[in-house]
Amino acid sequence: MTPTRKRLGVNIDHVATLRQARRGRVPEPAAAAAIAELSGADGITVHLREDRRHIQDRDLAVLKQVVTTRINLEMAATDEITRIACGLKPHSCTLVPEKREEITTEGGLDVLGHRQAMAQTAARLKNAGIVVSMFIDPELPQVRASRQAGADAIELHTGTFCEAFAGGNPEAELGEDPVGGCVRRVHRAQGLRGPRARRPKHRPHPRDPGDRGVQHRAQHHRAGRLPRAAGCRERDRRADPRGVRKPG
Repeated sequence: MTPTRKRLGVNIDHVATLRQARRGRVPEPAAAAAIAELSGADGITVHLREDRRHIQDRDLAVLKQVVTTRINLEMAATDEITRIACGLKPHSCTLVPEKREEITTEGGLDVLGHRQAMAQTAARLKNAGIVVSMFIDPELPQVRASRQAGADAIELHTGTFCEAFAGGNPEAELGEDPVGGCVRRVHRAQGLRGPRARRPKHRPHPRDPGDRGVQHRAQHHRAGRLPRAAGCRERDRRADPRGVRKPG
């Protein structure tokens, strides 16, 4: 069995954060998106928050014209943002919790406690042809609730594990069953299994004829590290014993 090629999605929210700090015109998120795609990114993620603290409505319109891969829109399940998403029609929308006092998203969505509202929002997005993902904590009840609410995919919040990792005791958080009991019920770490699960309509990737339409994106907490970066550093050390990457 040939493993599905993993793809990289790049979040450009904080390019807009820098711009909004001075209410200026630069740096431009669309330019960052273009650089990311030219560097090999397979998709662009943006979060249109209700308070518009970074990404603005205008940014979405420009990105829709500029991005040649896929747009993943992170959003709260509110009527206003859902209406905007249905008009924009990105490839996918990820439903996330929002608190105005938080600096960044601090935890997973409580789908279990708000299943009906999540199901209504998911239905509206699906009717617009949008793949629906839900950002949740790695707990089986939340996984099951996401499936029942109509999610095509889930994204796992890894903040608690990252904090345990930074504290030098990740095993305490993982326990005997390292989130695997949750992830094993997720098809290819993205599409949900089950009789009520609906397979998202496949949209081929423009640069990969063999693409199966499965999107992978990791949520990294501020205390976490990027595994890929560590792999790159190790590769560079092998290429040059001095630890300096060779030109080209």
